[in-house]
Amino acid sequence: MAITGDSHSQFHVLAVDDSMIDRKLIERLLKTSSYQVTAVDSGSKALKFLGLHEEDDQSNPDTVPSVSPNDHREVEVNLIITDYCMPGMTGYDLLKKVKESSSLRDIPVVIMSSENVPSRITRCLEEGAEEFFLKPVQMADLNRLKPHMMKTKIKNEKQEDQEELEKSEIQSEQQQQQLQQPQPQPESQSQPQPQPQPSPLLQQPNNNKRKAMEEGLSPDRTRPRYNGITTMV
Repeated sequence: MAITGDSHSQFHVLAVDDSMIDRKLIERLLKTSSYQVTAVDSGSKALKFLGLHEEDDQSNPDTVPSVSPNDHREVEVNLIITDYCMPGMTGYDLLKKVKESSSLRDIPVVIMSSENVPSRITRCLEEGAEEFFLKPVQMADLNRLKPHMMKTKIKNEKQEDQEELEKSEIQSEQQQQQLQQPQPQPESQSQPQPQPQPSPLLQQPNNNKRKAMEEGLSPDRTRPRYNGITTMV
């Protein structure tokens, strides 16, 4: 696998071809067009670079790409250009797997072939390929790639803007609901205030008064008093 081109290029192309000569040619043409290029020699490596793994390929170390998963996921792929006739996984098989993936189906796919077979071309276009180039690929062919990448890029940007808008609306609704909810009363106001208890010192005169009234109704108090006069017999 090789990654070439300016790292600040606007578009990144994944080129797939088992022929080293054809792979180097398409890589050079893409680099001349100021594209960033990642080149692999099989459909299995292309899927792994894209983050899709085939179970039957995991036991074969030759299919493991030289770029680690943490690295290649940081690189956005804007277009895939693949050869049709490859051993193992053909370009048509790769096209189908990309279009069956919910996360990759929007990536434009272009098929290349040295054989001009109308039924093959029709089948690829019906499956979702954007273009079908006959080898050897010319610079005029690559000039037809940018509109497909621009269309996808604009679509992705609109989708991201829509997601941001929906997220903002959800946050605004949540804030409105929080403002409309009644605010709980402080605990000190919701509980009844205890009545102040009179001081024991203030209660003492009342007790003395009640005692005096009770003593005034006693039978001993009904006997006449002689004001200190003594009667002698």
